[in-house]
Amino acid sequence: MSDPEITVAAVTETDGRFLVVEERIDRSLVLNQPAGHVEPGETLLEAIIREVREETAWRFSASELVGVYLWCHPRTGRTTKRFTFCGTVSDHREGQALDDGIVGTHWLTPAELRGRETQLRSPLVLRCIEDYLAGRRMPLCAAAALDLGSAPAVSAVRV
Repeated sequence: MSDPEITVAAVTETDGRFLVVEERIDRSLVLNQPAGHVEPGETLLEAIIREVREETAWRFSASELVGVYLWCHPRTGRTTKRFTFCGTVSDHREGQALDDGIVGTHWLTPAELRGRETQLRSPLVLRCIEDYLAGRRMPLCAAAALDLGSAPAVSAVRV
């Protein structure tokens, strides 16, 4: 088994609606939180701020860590470790070109997402929202400063 891919995701809510992206993956349109891979040299916090801007044109301000999730794709067998942050968005850049594959952004309610469950990129989309709604949170310092370069040194963040 190979090491899991490290990804970050953002949960942001406005008036009971959550920001999601509609993206083309393997010729299918799917819904996901703004999310992506951590690039070399950046912290988890830097990665999620960058990903949200690139995928939605919004500036993301993280406030807490919702959770850390492991998911194994049933078809590919690829494992993902996802760090999900919650926070707010501001400073929308209307007209900004979005990342390749992003078709658009939507603000959807949990009920609307449940109704489109077959379109979700993974079960983590709803799981992260459900955990957020249940009040599951950890301090931002629990993971925000971690980066891929420090992983070989077995770094730990004290909470």
